[in-house]
Amino acid sequence: MVSAEGEQLGILPIAQALDLAKQRDMDLVEVAAEAAPPVCRIMDFGKYKYTQARRQKEARKKQTTIVVKEVKLGPKTDTHDFDFKAKHVRRFLGEGNKAKVTVRFKGREMAHTELGWKMLNKMTEIMSDMAVVESHPRMEGRMLSMILSPKAH
Repeated sequence: MVSAEGEQLGILPIAQALDLAKQRDMDLVEVAAEAAPPVCRIMDFGKYKYTQARRQKEARKKQTTIVVKEVKLGPKTDTHDFDFKAKHVRRFLGEGNKAKVTVRFKGREMAHTELGWKMLNKMTEIMSDMAVVESHPRMEGRMLSMILSPKAH
């Protein structure tokens, strides 16, 4: 048995421990049930739960969530538009997000998937200074896509 101040009170019967907790207007909380004998502590359980919730809230504030942003291209996308999309990818990676680059094929464009592969390879080369290829380009139906993640500095 441990008091609210952290001092050892020794081994006490449950009834006596409950009386001690009531006298101090606190709760008797079982801390370690596996121990022999079980360890209990006199504390304000409501205050304990509140401080625990505050700590978890602070931890959630400090953690960062990684978002996957997507840029869509076509196999006929011209150089200026490609550079413009590459600038977007660069910005996404700079913000610490992952970027998914997708080439979408329509109709007869499926006969020339090599154009899409070239585009994704070119994007990989351009972004090699600040990105790592997380998932290599692969075809999923009419879409050819890859995921880039920012390099760890």
